[in-house]
Amino acid sequence: MTKRVLITGANSYIGTSFEKYIKENYLDNFKIDTLDMLNPKWREYDFSRYDSIFHVAGIAHVDVGKVSEKKKLLHYKVNCDLAYETALKAKKSGVKQFIYMSSIIVYGESAPYGKMKIITKDTKPKPVNYYGASKLQAEIKLSSLQDNCFNIAVIRSPMIYGPGSRGNYPMLSKMAQKLPCFPNIKNQRSILYIENLCEFIKLLILNNNYGIFYPQNKEYASTTTIVKIINPKIKILSILNFGVFISSKIPGRISRLCNKAFGSMLYAKSMSIYDEEYCRYDLEESIQRTEVIK
Repeated sequence: MTKRVLITGANSYIGTSFEKYIKENYLDNFKIDTLDMLNPKWREYDFSRYDSIFHVAGIAHVDVGKVSEKKKLLHYKVNCDLAYETALKAKKSGVKQFIYMSSIIVYGESAPYGKMKIITKDTKPKPVNYYGASKLQAEIKLSSLQDNCFNIAVIRSPMIYGPGSRGNYPMLSKMAQKLPCFPNIKNQRSILYIENLCEFIKLLILNNNYGIFYPQNKEYASTTTIVKIINPKIKILSILNFGVFISSKIPGRISRLCNKAFGSMLYAKSMSIYDEEYCRYDLEESIQRTEVIK
């Protein structure tokens, strides 16, 4: 039986990647359409013919430093209110499942350099900026729509990377290719390759799952390991670690950027276990695919 899926949100990296992944691997099992949520006429669109709505419309990858109150309110309007309105329309239309892309950011920022932040099932969300708060508020509002006929699936993803990805990975890739040497940092992070995520979403749809999910690659990754895979010729020097330590102690933007790059934040691996395998590529192969295809 073919699953009919509507992606709500055009030109999203995750949305376009999922559609491409399905067309290349499971074309006979899915029928995918995309709806541009910037067009106010989306409210007139017929949702009733779909089994699942995959909601990727949102504002992400923002500088959460100096931002106006108007911009903050826009995040809540888009990331929270729009998601709820879309899900409510889906439920009234008889759709069986609504999938919402949330983020690990609902747990706040990564641990400072030299310390570890391990998220478990018992860890309570504690966003520290309006972006994380808007995602968490969306989760809370959406949960009120869950019932026996309508399933809400929330994906709290860690950093996503892959060919054409945005945000932190492209910046790290450029640094790896240009710098002659790099610190030997032993931090750990949960990350998720885009095709592993797409496989996971495919399974959620096929199984009509509900609840909160924490997909991640099988391996944790250190910043140094990623850089070394991107550029095997780069020299890894422990003597540079002192510079990272000093940077992490400078108040303000410098320490924030340092901790973002070299801090640790990970999901306990038990949180990411699923009944079926979704990690098609390991860390090294996924990074190699990202660098070759881009």
